Amino acid sequence: MSRHSKWSKVKQFKGAVDAKRSASFTKLAREITVAAREKGGDPAMNVRLRVAMDRARKASMPKDAIERAVVRGTGKGGDAATIENLTYEAYAPGGTALIIECLTDNRNRSANDVKHLLSKGEATLAAQGSVTYLFDKKGVVRVPGGLPADRHEEVELALIDAGAEDISDYDEGTEIRCAPVDLAKVADAVQAAGLTADSVEFEWLPKNLVETDEETGVKVSDLIDSLDELDDVSRVYSNLA
Repeated sequence: MSRHSKWSKVKQFKGAVDAKRSASFTKLAREITVAAREKGGDPAMNVRLRVAMDRARKASMPKDAIERAVVRGTGKGGDAATIENLTYEAYAPGGTALIIECLTDNRNRSANDVKHLLSKGEATLAAQGSVTYLFDKKGVVRVPGGLPADRHEEVELALIDAGAEDISDYDEGTEIRCAPVDLAKVADAVQAAGLTADSVEFEWLPKNLVETDEETGVKVSDLIDSLDELDDVSRVYSNLA
């Protein structure tokens, strides 16, 4: 299997990407902080915080580091307000589009690092709004292992009642898509069904995929891997087929 097609297959279900990302405690701490800042520091009432904390624990992130990240997010830490969200849009080789989301405490560093990698990867920074129109913003919940076979229809109906628009089964698990406003309700429905979500995110999903030749596909996937390795980069989305 080629590297290009392997990358494409993995991107259909982000479990492997999340596992790679979890190796960085810096990324995990920032995700926890931002989740706590947005919806509060109680994981029982904040599904995104709950999932971020679970991911951190699976990555063996120290308990005190997790707690400090929550404290920063709730405004009790001295650097609580220093982390901000940044979004960059770019065009990569083959006419493929990228959306790069960052969580950073240094805007200039993030901009320089992202621009450097884009230039190195033969990509160009795009004006705001010139790429996002190619994507739909959705809430996405992923359940490793999938829905239980003996209750599959029952759980699906509960998810649809909560706002699920699309439910897709993969070898790795089940992906549930919904309107951003319904993300918390769908995640709660997953928990009510006795299941554990591997990720609960707002994501940019491509409306159409761009086919490339093998060489171009490898260039784009290498660029995405390089961007994803930056501590300031939290997510990279692409319309690469």
